[in-house]
Amino acid sequence: MIAPSHQTCKRCLYSTGHALGLVIDDEGICSGCRIHEEKDRLDFYDRFAMLEKLVEPYRSKSGANYDCIVPVTGANDSHFIVHVVKERLGLNPLLVTYNKYFNTPLGIRNLANLRIKFDCDILIQNVNPVSVKAITRTTLRMLGSIYWPCLAGQTVFPVQTAVRYQVPLIIWGAHQGLEQVGMFSHEHEVEMTRRYRRDHDLMGHEADDLLSIFDTLREEDVWQYRYPDDADLESVGVRGIYLGNYVRWDPKAQHEQMVASHGYEGAAFPRTFDTYDYVDCYNYMDLHDHLKMVKHGYSKVTDHACREIRHGRLTREAALALVRHYENAPLRFEREFEEWLGVDHGGLKFIIDQHRNPAVWEETKPGRFVRRSDLVGGEGDAEAIARELGFEAQSELSRDKGVGYITVGKGYPL
Repeated sequence: MIAPSHQTCKRCLYSTGHALGLVIDDEGICSGCRIHEEKDRLDFYDRFAMLEKLVEPYRSKSGANYDCIVPVTGANDSHFIVHVVKERLGLNPLLVTYNKYFNTPLGIRNLANLRIKFDCDILIQNVNPVSVKAITRTTLRMLGSIYWPCLAGQTVFPVQTAVRYQVPLIIWGAHQGLEQVGMFSHEHEVEMTRRYRRDHDLMGHEADDLLSIFDTLREEDVWQYRYPDDADLESVGVRGIYLGNYVRWDPKAQHEQMVASHGYEGAAFPRTFDTYDYVDCYNYMDLHDHLKMVKHGYSKVTDHACREIRHGRLTREAALALVRHYENAPLRFEREFEEWLGVDHGGLKFIIDQHRNPAVWEETKPGRFVRRSDLVGGEGDAEAIARELGFEAQSELSRDKGVGYITVGKGYPL
């Protein structure tokens, strides 16, 4: 969980080895926990009034165009975001989503539910799957990431759509850098930028950076992932704002609200206690999560546990028990990914091991790795702790053997 040289927060479980970077103050508290304290200090009624004033000039005067663009998926906070945008702000959004090709039936169901319950138009970007696989092979080898195309598509398609449809305002949910590591204050009111996308979402590599004479990837494979140029952005006046700067962001409470009011559905995962995030994807909480552990020494359950500590629903000791219970759960959908990408199990393991962080992992014998250091503590009945937290799931994420990924979900019988 933590390399010997990393300092760990005394309140949450994050260390200075966090992928996004954080600092720890003289009292031993990390920047993420300190910024989270703003949620109890700031007046979010006033901040929502600021948001209402901010979006007012973007309403379509004639009603002949959309008021804003809202990126969505069949999971995460999408239902809540659209609820705020349409039902609280009274805007007419165009929903946009990038097809990641690892779709679950539940994700397709939630996406259909979203556009039906909120009565919104939606655009879905389906990049040629041959190109997606080619990019995935390259980023897996170069960056240890199977999710680069998903992250690139999800963050660029809304911006491309804003330019194409001449709709300048893009409304995102929460800023990951703010929520996890306190990279910014809520009061900074940071907006989406090309640089943050490249440096953090895309691991420092734009689409054209993937092209190399030593690789089979071609320009025609990557062009759809290019960010619009500055002249196009300026001509439309594109800006991307984050609701998390103006709404007291609490994913658990928000999901519970959307389950009750709008029919969102979650699912149980083997590798975390949270039943609401990423239910639209077979790989995010599976192979992608394992790669995160390989490269950084922690996985998504640590993110979820730190979030719950900060919201006062978990003690640090209980959070450690949950992390120990869930983080090493075996992968369930690895074989399906291997079939989809056309790689054998031994080859995939070899590539993954090339990206093991030597500050975190020690190779005790060829192909066998152990973590160099770990946090102490964490005793307790993890399953009982998870039940007490109150996360509920209508189903377990699973799939029929022999059935491939849902490439395109055209609808769902709601």
